[in-house]
Amino acid sequence: MATPRRSRVFTISMPPEMAAAAEFLAKHENRTMSELMREAFRMYHSSRIDFIMEETAKYAATRNPRGYGEEDVERLVHEARAEMQTEREAKQALAAQ
Repeated sequence: MATPRRSRVFTISMPPEMAAAAEFLAKHENRTMSELMREAFRMYHSSRIDFIMEETAKYAATRNPRGYGEEDVERLVHEARAEMQTEREAKQALAAQ
């Protein structure tokens, strides 16, 4: 019984000049075209993740104008809860009148 294939096969197309350059590079580095394409995808994927992280950081910087940090979270939660409690108590006092 044959073992199932552990990889997927893709057919890609590229311009002749690019194909020739890829074949030359694979031969020069003693790699298969599959190895070359896997490495190209890994590098592309890594650069995309870096780009996304940079863009996310830029966006996040605009969403935190006061410069709050991790150390501020507990204090801010405490302040917000205290404010909510005060508002609840004021509403209850008005309803009791």
